[in-house]
Amino acid sequence: MKTYIGTPIHIALLLVSGSLVFAQQPTVQERVVALKASLAASQAILNKYEWVETIVVSLKGEEKSRQMNRCYHGADGKVQKIPLTTPAPAPKKRGLRGKIAEAKKEEMTDYMKDAVALVKQYVPPEPVLIQRAKDAGKASLTPLPGQRVRLTFVDYVKAGDSFALDLDLSNNLPVEAKVVTYLDSKEDVVALDIRFATLQNSATYAPSVVLNAKAKGIVVDVQNSGYRKSGS
Repeated sequence: MKTYIGTPIHIALLLVSGSLVFAQQPTVQERVVALKASLAASQAILNKYEWVETIVVSLKGEEKSRQMNRCYHGADGKVQKIPLTTPAPAPKKRGLRGKIAEAKKEEMTDYMKDAVALVKQYVPPEPVLIQRAKDAGKASLTPLPGQRVRLTFVDYVKAGDSFALDLDLSNNLPVEAKVVTYLDSKEDVVALDIRFATLQNSATYAPSVVLNAKAKGIVVDVQNSGYRKSGS
């Protein structure tokens, strides 16, 4: 008798996908269960890793800031960050015009910070929020070409937002996601383009997240790279 040996994520996905074999067209509930299992298995693995996060904020095509952080999960499971770069202090202008310029700059800086914070509300996908949207009847399933399906959740984080997640049917892992949301008001539309990849142990992470606040001309590009086990 052969014994199967695999990573926790492989085992979790096999257990979930096994129940899907008998259904030619899995329901939203079945896909949500499979997605949550893959996300939980991936997170259990990633909790033991550290990586480098690079955040580049651009305004109307001009780079305004670049921040690099060493990231890892603390004992409470939350991501801890150690800055690897120190932003250069901006020169201050004098007089009334200088004060007006500084006020506008601070306002824009606050908006940029809010945009970066918004990314964290959608990445990584939260199983709790996924289940909440599904239970509220705000999840739908769309077949796609190339052995993919799209799970779309509305009112995922904010009322009126949309989180569309494409899954690979062969392993129930996320491939990409597109989010339409907002910051200050529903008229302040923000779009997120999320790409997913897997480590050698099949743990899923998001190497690239791009936020586009078109009305403001702001683009936030978040790159995650250099994954390795903590302490190695």
